[in-house]
Amino acid sequence: MTGKQFTSVWIREPRKATGPGRSRQEIVRAAVEMLDEQGLGGLSMRKLGAKLSAGATSLYWYVANKDELLELAYDEVWAEMTVPDPGRVGWRDSASALAHSMRQVILRHPWSADLIGSMPALGPHAMGVADRTRKMFKAAGFTGLDIDFANATLTAYVFGMTIPEIAWNTAMGERGYDADEMRAAVARAAAGHPDLLERINMDTHDDPQAMREMCFDFGLVSMLDGLERRLAT
Repeated sequence: MTGKQFTSVWIREPRKATGPGRSRQEIVRAAVEMLDEQGLGGLSMRKLGAKLSAGATSLYWYVANKDELLELAYDEVWAEMTVPDPGRVGWRDSASALAHSMRQVILRHPWSADLIGSMPALGPHAMGVADRTRKMFKAAGFTGLDIDFANATLTAYVFGMTIPEIAWNTAMGERGYDADEMRAAVARAAAGHPDLLERINMDTHDDPQAMREMCFDFGLVSMLDGLERRLAT
């Protein structure tokens, strides 16, 4: 018994336009704009066709279905990530820059968080980031499978910290919770835990965004310390 055949927009030659209509790049750019504004649920071939004044049927010349369109849009997200040359800045600074870049890019395009792990990243931009990241860890001194393990550790950290942040931001925006009322509710729930209350009932509320960035950097530095220690041993 054979499984379902795997298909992807990236494993076939792109069709070339036969007329003066929209280019594939224009279509993808418009799709990313729509996704940024409305999320995954707001994207459809019909709505995108209307946005481009092109009609949904003309879009099918470039993509077989919505999933292929998402593949193209998803790869545009990876195009915004940066991996500095480790030979110039050192592997740790290169890894740190990539991690921060990856986090910021996902936060700019929160819909992409729902595709991580569920949609293969096979586009040229995603492959370029993966290749440069492998070379970065190889330059650090990792060998064999440890290169892949180090790579997976870095990306898992970024995804693990960023995806819940997006989920929380989305929930707060959709439900419209008042921050002070929520803090008061959490304080009531933590009444029996004085150590938690000390943190919750600060006279001066820390800037949540600044705290999240500090927390991310703390964990990132700790994780890179661990990888560097493995190299030393």
